[in-house]
Amino acid sequence: MKTASIKFSEAASKRVYDDYMNRIRKATNSLSKQNQDDIYMEFNSHIFEALNHNKEGKEIDILLDILEKLGTPEEVLKPLVADKKLEQATKTFNPVHIFKALILNFTNGISYVIFFLLYVMLFGFVFMIFAKILNPTEVGMYYKNNSFLVLGMSNDSDRTAITEVLGNWFIPVMLLSIILFYLLITLLLKFKKSINKKK
Repeated sequence: MKTASIKFSEAASKRVYDDYMNRIRKATNSLSKQNQDDIYMEFNSHIFEALNHNKEGKEIDILLDILEKLGTPEEVLKPLVADKKLEQATKTFNPVHIFKALILNFTNGISYVIFFLLYVMLFGFVFMIFAKILNPTEVGMYYKNNSFLVLGMSNDSDRTAITEVLGNWFIPVMLLSIILFYLLITLLLKFKKSINKKK
């Protein structure tokens, strides 16, 4: 949906307005088109109403005063963009959106850093899958003397004392683990977001 631009009588006012609205577009470009348009329309209508409410003085001065009160888009929109991105990420379960949302939320608490690290740890499972493909005899889930020894690469020199329990099932188990942990972490992230909303 295209929002109509505000008409100005002075060219300088039009330039300042266009620059400000372009900065809003750039500050929100990581969001969905719908969210971008909503934020754009909200700022646009606020500027329009403020201009119509205040008719005293030069148009450019009134506009500059309104924009100063609204604040710089990059700073004002940072928390809103971070929140909207997190909402989009937890709805879609899209890993790209999740990583962007977590990075945008780093300054909003240590919990987002922890979630980021949990997602990064999932790459360890991916690494083990590739390691198993490249070196099938030294990567797996190993037991030694009826107790868990290692999940991953074993450099135990005495191969007779250790047992690889998953064998050909190692890759499917790792893939299933990645999916399950990814869903679980994302659901926890969604739960955390809903708790934050209630506060």
